[in-house]
Amino acid sequence: MTVETHCPYCALQCGMTLAGAEVKPREFPTNRGGLCQKGWTSGALLSSPARLTTPLLHGKPVTWDTALDFVAERIERIQRQHGRDGMAILGGGGLTNEKSYALGKFARVALRTSQIDYNGRFCMSSAAAAGNRAFGVDRGMPFPVTDLDDADVVLLIGANPAETMPPFMQHLKAGLIVVDPRRTATAERAMLHLKPSPGTDLALALGILHSVFVDGHADKQYMNDRTTGFDEAWRIAAAWWPERVERVTGVSATDQRTVARLLANARNAYILTARGTEQHATGTDTVNAWINLALSLGLPGKRGSGYGCLTGQGNGQGGREHGQKTDQLPGYRKIDDPAAREYVAGVWGVSPDSLPGPGRSAYELLDALGRPHGPQGLLVFGSNPVVSAPRSAHVAERLADLDLLVVADFVPNETTALADVVLPVTQWAEEEGTLTNLEGRILHRRPALRPPDGVRTDLEVLQELAIRLGQPAERFPTDAETVFAELGRASKGGVADYSGITYDRLRAGEALHWPVPSADHAGTPRLFLDSFGHPDGKARFIPVDHKGPAEDVDADFPLRATTGRVLAHYQSGAQTRLIKELTDAVPESYVEVHPDTAARSGLEHGDLAKVTSRRGEVQARVRIVASMRPDVVFLPFHFPGDNNANRLTNPALDPSSRMPEFKVCAVRLEGTT
Repeated sequence: MTVETHCPYCALQCGMTLAGAEVKPREFPTNRGGLCQKGWTSGALLSSPARLTTPLLHGKPVTWDTALDFVAERIERIQRQHGRDGMAILGGGGLTNEKSYALGKFARVALRTSQIDYNGRFCMSSAAAAGNRAFGVDRGMPFPVTDLDDADVVLLIGANPAETMPPFMQHLKAGLIVVDPRRTATAERAMLHLKPSPGTDLALALGILHSVFVDGHADKQYMNDRTTGFDEAWRIAAAWWPERVERVTGVSATDQRTVARLLANARNAYILTARGTEQHATGTDTVNAWINLALSLGLPGKRGSGYGCLTGQGNGQGGREHGQKTDQLPGYRKIDDPAAREYVAGVWGVSPDSLPGPGRSAYELLDALGRPHGPQGLLVFGSNPVVSAPRSAHVAERLADLDLLVVADFVPNETTALADVVLPVTQWAEEEGTLTNLEGRILHRRPALRPPDGVRTDLEVLQELAIRLGQPAERFPTDAETVFAELGRASKGGVADYSGITYDRLRAGEALHWPVPSADHAGTPRLFLDSFGHPDGKARFIPVDHKGPAEDVDADFPLRATTGRVLAHYQSGAQTRLIKELTDAVPESYVEVHPDTAARSGLEHGDLAKVTSRRGEVQARVRIVASMRPDVVFLPFHFPGDNNANRLTNPALDPSSRMPEFKVCAVRLEGTT
C-alpha cells in the first residue's frame, strides 16, 4: 500500500509517499518532487534497532500499567506537597496539532498547572512576538511559498535553506541577497552577501531603512494608508546612517544603499527572516526592525511582495497555536484574556476559574526545575532539552534534581537517559494527525505502517494518565480526528481559526490555510491583502534601537561563536544520528575557523580544538574556512556530550519572546593538549 504523507522533519513539510518504509518524493507545492538528504533517508528510522518499544522504569522494562500507575502516583504526591505548579510539561514543535492541543488541555485540566511550554520557544518565538506587534497576527509566511517564484529580489536574513530545507531553494530563482556572518551554501548562490558581526543585525536593518528613506525609496502612500508609527521609528533610524552602521556591523555603507535600491526598484520583492536574526536577547526588536524596512517599502499585504518568517520545526507554526505555549489557549488566544478563558473552558466542560494563568517560558521553566519554588516533576513530549537548550549542562543538572522525570519518545536520547520513566510512543509514519506548515497550510499526515507491539500514541498516554488523575475518559479522546474536531471548536473565533477544517476536506486535497472560519470558507492563503490584524486595520512601525549582544568579547573570550544546523542532521540529532548515511556524512561536531584565527591559536585543519565560553566548554574538529570572519567561529548544535555546542550558549532572554541568545556568545579557541 502506498500512502501520501509529508516529511517528518522541517516546516517545509515536503510531500512524499511511503510504501512500507520506502520513501519517494511526490509533487507538492513546497517541494515540487524534491527531497533533501534527511527526507530521502527518513524511512531508515522506521526500522531502527534503537526503537523504544517497552516502557522503562528506572531503566528496567515494565508493563504499561506499572509505568503509568507509578507516574500518576508520583504526580499526585508532588502536587500534594508542592501545589499544582509542582508539575510541569515541556512539549515539542514536531508534535501534531492534535497532540499539541491535547497536551495543553491536559496541563490545564488534568494537572491544572501553569507550568507548560515547548521547545518552539527556542525557534519561532521572537518572530511570533514581532509579527503580533507589527501585524496583529503571527503566521510565519502570510502567503504561499510559491508566491516567491515570481520575486525579482528576496532579502534573506539569518537563514541557510540550501542546507536546512534544500527544496525551498527552487523558489528563490533570482535576485537573492543573503545576510549571514558565514558564507553558507545559501550565500554562495546569492547575488549579494552581507556579513555582519553576530548580534548586529538590528543596526544593519536600521541602516538600510535609513537609506530607503533618505534616498527617496520609501512608499509614502502605502505608509500613510496602511501603517502607523513611522515617525517614532524614524527618530531612531535617523541616527543610524550607513557609515555609522558600517563601523558597528562591518557591512559597507555602499552595500547597505545597494540593498535599499534593489528592494525599492524590484517589481516583486520579499524580506524573509529566520533563526539567525531571531535567536538573540534582542530578537523581537531585530525582527521588528526588518519588518519596519518591509513596511517602508510597502511590501506586506501586497500581491507579489511581502514579509515572512521561515518556520523551523515541522509543526513550529501549529504547535504554538493551540495551547502548549505557556501564555496561549487554542486558536492563538491569550490565556489571561477573560473572554478566551470562558470560551475555551466551555468547550472543555470546566470552570474558567479552574484554568491556571500563564507560567514560565521554556528556559525559565527548565532553570526552575528542582528548586524550592519550582516544579519538582516534568513530563517531556517530543523534546530533547539536554542537547537543545542553552547552557545545556546546567539544564541536565536541573533535570537530575527532579523527583519525577517522564519522557515520551520513540527513540532513546540524552534526555531519556536521565528519565525515571520512558514511555515508548508512535512515530510519524504510524499515526494520523495534522501539521501546519511554514505558510499556514494545514496538512494531513496519514499512517503508513502499524506501530510495533507495545507502543502507544501520545493521545493514548494522555488519556490513561488523565483517567488515573480522576478525569473522565471522554474528556481526553484518543482518536486524532475526534481531537481535531474539538480543536476546531476550541479555536473558533480565535486568530488561528480552524473551525471550518475537517479531515474530510483535507482528505479531498483542499489547500486550506488558516483562518478557515466556516465549512464553506476556502481558507486564507494570503493574509493582509485588505487589512492587518489590528483593530484599525493598519500595520505598526515599532521603534527599536540597536543594543548589541548580551555579552561582549574581552581578552579571555575574544571570539564570537554562532551556532546552526547542517544538511545531514536535524535539531538535537536524536533521530538523524541513528541513520548511518547521515552519521557517515557528519559524524561529529566541528568548528569553522578563519585561517588567521586558527593560526593564532596554534591550530591546523583537522585538529581537535577546545571551545570555551563563560558557561562551559566543548571539543570540536577544526575546519579552516577562508570565508569566515576572523572574529567569528561556527559550531553545529546537533551533537551531545563533549560535542554539545549548547554547553556554550547564553541563556540571556529576549524580554518579549523569552527567546535565549543562541546565536552569539563570547568564546576562546585553543588546542586540547
